[in-house]
Amino acid sequence: MIKDKSIICFAGEDWWYHHPHSKNHIMRRLARSNRVMFVNSISMGLPSISSRDFRGKIKRKLRSYMKFARRAEEGILVVSPLTVPLYSTWWGRALNRFLLAAQIKLLMIAFDFRDPVLWIAIPTARDMVGRLDECALIYQVSDKYDANWMDHATAKDAIAAMHADLLTSADLIYYSGRKLFEEEMAARPELSEKSKMLRQAVDFDHFSGATSQEWPAPEDILAIARPRLGYFGQVDGWLLDQELIRYVSRKRPHWQWVLIGLKASRLDIEDLPNVRHLGSKPYTDMPRYAAGFDVCVLPWVTDNEFVSYGSAIKVREYLATGKPVVITPLYEYEPLDGILGIARGYDDFIAKVEDALARDTEEQKQARQQSVKSATWDVRAEEVSEDISRLIESK
Repeated sequence: MIKDKSIICFAGEDWWYHHPHSKNHIMRRLARSNRVMFVNSISMGLPSISSRDFRGKIKRKLRSYMKFARRAEEGILVVSPLTVPLYSTWWGRALNRFLLAAQIKLLMIAFDFRDPVLWIAIPTARDMVGRLDECALIYQVSDKYDANWMDHATAKDAIAAMHADLLTSADLIYYSGRKLFEEEMAARPELSEKSKMLRQAVDFDHFSGATSQEWPAPEDILAIARPRLGYFGQVDGWLLDQELIRYVSRKRPHWQWVLIGLKASRLDIEDLPNVRHLGSKPYTDMPRYAAGFDVCVLPWVTDNEFVSYGSAIKVREYLATGKPVVITPLYEYEPLDGILGIARGYDDFIAKVEDALARDTEEQKQARQQSVKSATWDVRAEEVSEDISRLIESK
């Protein structure tokens, strides 16, 4: 593992309010022997005022600004810099360039960050390239950014241009999802020498605990009848297939949907008697809740371009629990079809859940866990460490 390096990570999410993403997991591990600054999402712009999520996102970001710079686990310096969520105009980007550079440089001086490795995981941080005296630039591509019209109103062309600039400028490009990696390598083969897959991973020991030990059931889930279809992660109306959930609820009214995670606005399906949103829960408590699921589900929409590129970490976390898993189709997880259930339609979703409830076996449980057991965040962090070491030596 590399030691005594300075790493500044511009993440695509906030440390404080989200189920840990890949940047969170990797930076925690690198911080054990290095100085790490985790810059909370500078956003890709505000959602439209008409969006249901507008007020919720504003409130969360204001709470994040109030913390500004705090020490978190493993000594990570978590920063919420003040920015203006305007990136479609030249003056908005110029203002953010000034604001961001000034704040980060002051923190670098105060906390002794010298010659940092700059890790960018959000296109709007593009204007920091070359302004922080970085020794190397890593660009992590987690999503098809220009297809995300749900979270912000920034012009698609502006996001695409920032993304393209980062692809050109980066010394190393990591892709989190197989679909986008394959498409961009086909479209721009000249990038292949500095691009690689950094597959999602899992905190296996943490999540396998859901079935390897006895847990006292949390009171809020204990009150819910069985069978329970459990989901944890982002709870958004544009992400979850609410028509699927409504259809399944009508056909199988005794099945209980348990949704756990951050929610910006009320879902239409919350009026259903068998849909329960339990709110956001601490990461440490997730095995306790997963222990109470009968089937882990990922009922994501399938006709949203942005979602179709997803490589949801939670699927690997589901598999690590050993519980049966049923998901809607995602390109990322097609190779695991059979180990988990991929539902190709609403009725097929019902059939696969019924099969999991009636015929799951110990052998199937073991197969699910074995499929992810060796793909841990410790392994990924070691891989990243070796890449950074080679990168610095080459420069």
